[in-house]
Amino acid sequence: MQESILTAVFLPLALAFIMLGMGLSLSVKDFRNILIYPKAVFLGLLNQMILLPLIAFGLISAFGLSGTMAVGIMILAACPGGATSNLITHLSRGDTALSISLTAVTSFLTVATIPLIVNFAIAYFGEEGSVTLPLGETIIQIMGVTIIPVSIGMILKKRFPVLSIKADRPVRIASAVFFVLIILAAILKERASLVEFFIAAGPVTLILNLGTLLLGYILARISLLPKNQQMTIAIESGIQNGTLGIMIAATLLRNSEMTVPIAIYSLIMFFTAGFIIFMANKKQKADA
Repeated sequence: MQESILTAVFLPLALAFIMLGMGLSLSVKDFRNILIYPKAVFLGLLNQMILLPLIAFGLISAFGLSGTMAVGIMILAACPGGATSNLITHLSRGDTALSISLTAVTSFLTVATIPLIVNFAIAYFGEEGSVTLPLGETIIQIMGVTIIPVSIGMILKKRFPVLSIKADRPVRIASAVFFVLIILAAILKERASLVEFFIAAGPVTLILNLGTLLLGYILARISLLPKNQQMTIAIESGIQNGTLGIMIAATLLRNSEMTVPIAIYSLIMFFTAGFIIFMANKKQKADA
């Protein structure tokens, strides 16, 4: 894909803005929660960092996908949960503190793991002549649109707490708008082949989303975590940072076709998230 203003400028800036907004909701205390909820954090990291990529790889192989569709799904599986997972957890009455902590930790860890997983996927599933991600340069670029904005947001929250609270809602709304625009742009870019891509990647992304949500919930329940943490682990397992995935595919790899399965997954996860929010609040009212 030829580099454009959208992929070279708007997309990285939009992602940085979204991550800045996430930083406004973080504090050092959230990282200390690793010590408070060690079992829950370990389970969340296991699902996010190990099981999710393995399940994605298994589904891709089972459905016989290859090339851009397969690599796109693996890019998504390599990404951390985004700020969206924190909001969905809050609306579903889960453990928001645990959700924020997991998102923060995975955002830092995946800076190093994303290039490794994506390059493996390109080598295994990619087409001849596919561009690979240079490890050092990619880590710096991902840090530039994730870790640095998050850190700035945390500093702003600490130094200007009142302003951060006032800015939280407008920033969340703007982030949601940016996210929707990015997904629409990714889909419209490949609109000529959209039906074909939906047929190829739709079933895999749907099963991946539902499967990881269910697996996260089952493992959390087996581990005897509190109900609100069971909800949180499920959401963190199935809600991915689609914006980061699209940025990696469109901006770093310059391949718009790879963005399509990521955009499809992002659409699916909002429908499943809406169902989770509805059921969680319905149960809450029934128990009241």
